[in-house]
Amino acid sequence: MKLRWTTRARRDLIGIGRYIARDDPAAAHRWIVRLRQRARAAARRRLSGRVVPELQRADVREVLLRNYRLVYRLRDNEIHMLTVFEGHRRFPAEDLPHTED
Repeated sequence: MKLRWTTRARRDLIGIGRYIARDDPAAAHRWIVRLRQRARAAARRRLSGRVVPELQRADVREVLLRNYRLVYRLRDNEIHMLTVFEGHRRFPAEDLPHTED
């Protein structure tokens, strides 16, 4: 399964990395690597993620890594990573799942 990152999801990763890097750049790098690995694992087993509770759409799913949510949309032979965010934050429903660039 091919994994594609939307502009939003790439921005999310950059923001997470910058936030963590203020205290520990090496930890930030390790965390971003782990988030990317989790996304690749989701692409290999695309139905392993749960349906996003706020949306209740079978084509929009999420996988968790600690308290981070990686939300993706199923496509034919791809998954599109839509957003990555810390789970205590409000779900960005106003931006999803309409945008995929």
